Amino acid sequence: MALLSKDQITAADDRKWEDVPVPEWGGTVRLVGMSGTERNAYQSSLVVLGPNGSVQRMNMTDQLAKLVAKCLVGEDGQRLFSDNEVKALGAKNGAVLERLGQVAQRLSGLRKEDVEAAEGKSEPTPSDASTTG
Repeated sequence: MALLSKDQITAADDRKWEDVPVPEWGGTVRLVGMSGTERNAYQSSLVVLGPNGSVQRMNMTDQLAKLVAKCLVGEDGQRLFSDNEVKALGAKNGAVLERLGQVAQRLSGLRKEDVEAAEGKSEPTPSDASTTG
């Protein structure tokens, strides 16, 4: 099997999307999985670093709205809410944001089981067992 070239990798359409009904809002929305850059920015926005560069605390303010805003797109694939508009989205029904957030996490590979599967740790294997004696 031939290895992919840089052009083939950058040309690949690898971001998953899903249309989700939101009856509370009177219609359907589209969520797309975050790119690597967007995912890193989202995760960085949740951490507050101290003066020495170590993690001081987690910043969970509008965490769901931040996540959904990064994934909520129009038919053209462009984000509907910018980072500066997160507060407006955060003012919406929390149950809706939670539901959309779960889809956004799945599409972006942010759920614990997605990370474990990517690491090959979704199920313990005999080689993972510790032997002491």
